[in-house]
Amino acid sequence: MPAHFTGICSFKPSPGRFPGRGHLPPCVGPFSVLGAIGPMSRTMRDVALLFRTLGGQDPLDPNSPPIAFRERSPDELRANTIGFFEDDEIVPVTPETRTAVRSAAAALGDAGFRVEPFRPRSLEPLRQLWWTLFVQCGAMFYAPEIAGKTHLLSPIFKEFLSIAESAPPLTPTQLLNAWAELDVLRGKMLEEMRAFPVLLCPVASVPAFRHGERAWTIDGRTVEYLDAWRHTQWFNTLAAPAAVVPVGRSPEGLPIGVQIVARPFEDETALGIASIVDCAFGYRPPPMARA
Repeated sequence: MPAHFTGICSFKPSPGRFPGRGHLPPCVGPFSVLGAIGPMSRTMRDVALLFRTLGGQDPLDPNSPPIAFRERSPDELRANTIGFFEDDEIVPVTPETRTAVRSAAAALGDAGFRVEPFRPRSLEPLRQLWWTLFVQCGAMFYAPEIAGKTHLLSPIFKEFLSIAESAPPLTPTQLLNAWAELDVLRGKMLEEMRAFPVLLCPVASVPAFRHGERAWTIDGRTVEYLDAWRHTQWFNTLAAPAAVVPVGRSPEGLPIGVQIVARPFEDETALGIASIVDCAFGYRPPPMARA
């Protein structure tokens, strides 16, 4: 999302491809799946360079897999059928966001890829599970650490806690069931991605917004804060690599990115295809902030 809002490129690797040792908050528990450390830069070329330089197995990180970087050839990349979709038919996106997705799909088609409309059926269950494990479980996870220190927390963390408190605390049974459901849902999504191992979709429903804004009207419907970036929540839950490339602009000139997602541990595929999209559109400096 930071890259989408600021008009730069970024990459969320499969968890562990960038070792998490030393990161705060720790990449443990639910965050060993939902969380990932990745680079941001003006171009996908620099993002890929950072991935090759900083990635690799850490023998002291239990979530770091022994997978070496492997460049994908153009022919290997084009062997992947790309499925694209503009929304999930639950929460709308701006017209300019739809245009950005279509433009990226057209650019990949021109580059020799097979690109077809495709929307996975598992998106909403993945989002619901993200809410359980990231929001509710996340608040429970940090409750002992922040007890008596809430006055020291950042405004955004306080807001996160207030959102989490809007739902009742998870019971032990609910938490265990959610942990088991995580594997079941990831399996279902991977089955759907057998025919479309790469997905192209929005990063968020809206471009960058003013501080304090928490709802937007799109196509006559209200889109709430966390619902506006459900597109990233799906793939955090899936633990899939996802690259973001700036493609479009809003009527105000604000950048709009698209998201290129591959199956877990197919990081080099997502990077390679995102680089092709980046070459088609190129870096454009975002407008200066205005009052």
